[in-house]
Amino acid sequence: MRYLRARLDLPAELHHPMQEFLRESDRMEREELLTWNVLPGRDVEYALFYAVGDRAAYREAIDDVDSIPEYTLTPIDDESFYIYVCQETREEERVWRTVFADLNLVVMPPIVYDSRARTHITVVGTDDSLSTLVEQLEAGPGVDVEVLELGDFDRRHGAIAGQLTGRQLELVETAAELGYYEVPRGASLEAVADAAGVARSTASTVLRRAESAVMGALVGA
Repeated sequence: MRYLRARLDLPAELHHPMQEFLRESDRMEREELLTWNVLPGRDVEYALFYAVGDRAAYREAIDDVDSIPEYTLTPIDDESFYIYVCQETREEERVWRTVFADLNLVVMPPIVYDSRARTHITVVGTDDSLSTLVEQLEAGPGVDVEVLELGDFDRRHGAIAGQLTGRQLELVETAAELGYYEVPRGASLEAVADAAGVARSTASTVLRRAESAVMGALVGA
């Protein structure tokens, strides 16, 4: 059994309205789809999200989404909150799920949507199915697929990114892209913080927590 971790950049017409809000707003950092429940034979589904950003702005945006008749927003702290959502299933979601179901693939939560509305996703299946998935996605008009990780699935050691929060994952990716983890180091902590738009102390704390989570998951601690 194999897993694929990828970052997908989809055209705006495939975005959920709240993804568009993430992309257009400068007051949101990310949103994570933690779990979901699709009821067979019904055009309604339930989902639990975690979001980081301006709670008031998010509430204002979700109030304008016609396909979401009911939601509950629960604060965690000043910058993060949970959202329980009951929403009508959109045709775009049906088509999207069919792509994975037809290939007998399993999508591993969380699904992370970053501030540019890109989708960070981990999928488990056979090599052939994963290869076909990438080919089918890349064939879609306006779809960009970046494979971030591919390997043998082992929840103890594989799919390590699943141990990280969306914020940790984004900062680790920024650090890696800048060369922070190269030997010798290709970028300073200050450079990573500047690129991410956060304070040096924040970058240091987030990266240390990410590294702790990854190392702990790797050895089963």
